Amino acid sequence: MQDLQDRLGYHFKDRELLDHALTHSSFANENKKLGLGDNERLEFLGDSILGQVTAEYLYNKTPAIPEGNMSKFRSELVCETALYEVAKKLDLGSCIRLGKGEESTGGRDRPSILSDAVEALIAAIYLDGGYTPAKAFISEFVLTSEIDYTAPTGDWKTLLQEHVQKTPGKTIEYRLVSESGPDHNKRFTFCVLIDGTVFGEGTGRTKKEAEQLAACNAMERLQS
Repeated sequence: MQDLQDRLGYHFKDRELLDHALTHSSFANENKKLGLGDNERLEFLGDSILGQVTAEYLYNKTPAIPEGNMSKFRSELVCETALYEVAKKLDLGSCIRLGKGEESTGGRDRPSILSDAVEALIAAIYLDGGYTPAKAFISEFVLTSEIDYTAPTGDWKTLLQEHVQKTPGKTIEYRLVSESGPDHNKRFTFCVLIDGTVFGEGTGRTKKEAEQLAACNAMERLQS
């Protein structure tokens, strides 16, 4: 844990908060006699803090961009894929406490588990040291993703529809791939199919957000 704190650039006054943030529900359920809590409540808090810091960042960085585009950029910055990359950079997978079942099925490299751990970690830093170090962590590790803020953005589903309709007869379908997470923090993954072939996939907090990200990824593929 000392090595992890060095990588974080933050050292906990209360080490139990760090342990709590890295305790998956599978471990807590398999070790009920220990009376451990899992990291889902911390994840819920961390998601809110991450959203606030990211919204503030985008508000200051992109003063000429409308709200709809800011929402799209926020989705890109804090989506499961982006947080998974943060977790890999920090090697969180080696630190998470997992149940034997999750361990045996590759849980240490599962994007949903690792991205949730990043959010729980943000909350733990916030509770241990306050808003300033939590914001510093987010700024250093999350808000550094390469995003072209000058690229045209908007309603990606509409843009994709208009692009595809240039060729008469083509069809678009959005299909739910998976749904995961507790009720207070659902994750939805959708794919978009053009004439039955998958062209893009996206994961978001809502079905609408997931569909928009799937459409965005499809547009990037079509235009590459």
